[in-house]
Amino acid sequence: MKKQVYILVILLLTLKINAQEVVGVSPWGPNDEIGTLNMMTEASKLQVLSRISGGRSYDLSVEYYVGMPSFDALGDPGYQYWLTHTPRGTIVDNPNGLGQAMNEKVSYTGDAISMYTHMGTHIDALNHFGLNGQIWNGFTPEKYLGDKGWKKTGAETIPEIIARGVLIDIMESKGGKLKNNYRITAADLKEALRKQKVSLQPGDVVLIRTGQAQLYSNASAYLDNYPGISLDAVKWLVEDQQIMLLGADNLSFEAFPPERKDNWVPVHTYLLAEKGMMFIEQMNLESLSAEKVYEFAFIAASLKLRGASAGPMRPIALPIR
Repeated sequence: MKKQVYILVILLLTLKINAQEVVGVSPWGPNDEIGTLNMMTEASKLQVLSRISGGRSYDLSVEYYVGMPSFDALGDPGYQYWLTHTPRGTIVDNPNGLGQAMNEKVSYTGDAISMYTHMGTHIDALNHFGLNGQIWNGFTPEKYLGDKGWKKTGAETIPEIIARGVLIDIMESKGGKLKNNYRITAADLKEALRKQKVSLQPGDVVLIRTGQAQLYSNASAYLDNYPGISLDAVKWLVEDQQIMLLGADNLSFEAFPPERKDNWVPVHTYLLAEKGMMFIEQMNLESLSAEKVYEFAFIAASLKLRGASAGPMRPIALPIR
């Protein structure tokens, strides 16, 4: 009996240790700032580019507009757009000092925007979420966060991305409808891949379609009870399939309420802080789904916003043979 109790205690302690969330130390060295994107090489890029078939391309990004859906639950600002110069205003104000005749001949429009970096199609940098006072690779805000942003893992460090992409169409696999706050499992991913007759490879970019992009023009509907991925699913993708990058068409990638009582964004911290894997949110995967394009060359680059926790991105997909 004592032996059984002892074994049970050991098992419980083991489970507790395994459940702990700890910032990852990069296998690419103490100065690594891009995590799993180190899996890209010149050879891997050339390999996928050499498989491009035809000239068809798919834009996987959404539009930015006033009133667009964004994560404002914590008080972050929405998208704002304003005109700084208009053809009529230039004639009235004469800001260039060239007079009415010139400004009537040469019309001038200028504009500006203000936005949260985690709006629209964007990639989360590795400084976006951390654990226990650290971000990926043990970098700390005390040492690396200044008044003008992070000195490590800022969005400016994110390289251009060229890799094999795979769409996992969960909405299609589930019959065109997901329940409110549906949490996508590893079993769901496997089922969809089986139906699509596609297998994953190490270094892939995996994009998950929930169908949420269909609601993008209606912010309240888009933000209402959206589905997302589970810890079980991302662990299968990262640890078993060894993918390089993730993306999805919903707002926060994971579903709410959170799976863990001790972490309000466990998928975010698992990917960013523990595994050094960035991910892309608010994609538009509808055209890929409509034409059943499941494998493609994924090409994308984000804005080099120095020190920022995210960068707007415009990814494209080019079908491969």
